[in-house]
Amino acid sequence: MKKQLLGLIFSAVLSPLAMADVHIGVSIAQVDDVFLAQMRDYMVAHAKQLQGVTLQFEDAQGDVVRQLNQVQNFTSQGVDAIIVNPVDTAATAKITDDAQKAHIPLVYVNRRPDGDQLPPGVGYVGSDEVKAGEMQMRYLADKMGGKGNLAIMLGLLSNNATHNRTLGVKTVLKDYPNIHVVEEQTADWQRSKAMDLMNNWIVSGKKIDAVAANADEMAIGAAMAIRQAGMEPGKDILVGGSDGGPAGLEAIKKDQLAVTVYQDNKGQANGSIDLALQMVRKEPYKAELTIPYQLITKANYQDFVNP
Repeated sequence: MKKQLLGLIFSAVLSPLAMADVHIGVSIAQVDDVFLAQMRDYMVAHAKQLQGVTLQFEDAQGDVVRQLNQVQNFTSQGVDAIIVNPVDTAATAKITDDAQKAHIPLVYVNRRPDGDQLPPGVGYVGSDEVKAGEMQMRYLADKMGGKGNLAIMLGLLSNNATHNRTLGVKTVLKDYPNIHVVEEQTADWQRSKAMDLMNNWIVSGKKIDAVAANADEMAIGAAMAIRQAGMEPGKDILVGGSDGGPAGLEAIKKDQLAVTVYQDNKGQANGSIDLALQMVRKEPYKAELTIPYQLITKANYQDFVNP
């Protein structure tokens, strides 16, 4: 017992930061986004398992200025670390600058800031969005028999996830000259907007054989509009999504979606906190952590239920 007590005292003297409470400020781009709301919940659950870790959440509500103000409030409060899911990946320079000037570790999660390299003291945890688009489109192209008309449903144009997932889709299309993109518009990640957009495409009379949506919520909205028009998703029009959350899995089960691509928001949530703690405690860390995507179809969706 005495040896154990001495060991605890010794470790506390060697690494006081490891034993100290850590206060982390977290700014989420938009908490009413289903995927991001789930990621927030995973963060809460993970922090509860870590002794002395407190999270302070703020909702940027899709507003770049609001998010910048939140980060500035974090720095003025003297938080130990900051985690940001950016509203606009092209507008993060000021956030990064504020954190660096305050000498506070900063971790971006899920959406990587634009640019090639992250500066010192800044990390990123997320997934390769280009791969998501590639995996989704290869599956759809195979099911289309390598020919037909494709509609691409875009997420928010301010997000590099939208750009990169679409880039992945179009990279694959170079191998399929007989698949033609006939529509390409944004539904802002939202199910309701996707329903309206898909309905407009159907009413226009343009033949569409498949829809590649940048996210499950939009894919589900498209599938709902297809059914309302008296057609069957998967038979009359193939629909592909991305994210692989509970709603996407349920849509796969019901044959609303032919395919989705699993983005591990639990891994991203936990990884962002773990990286922030490593930075705070001055432990060795890898500045960028990429969590791979996984293809989900009717054949394997049950493997992803309650991962």
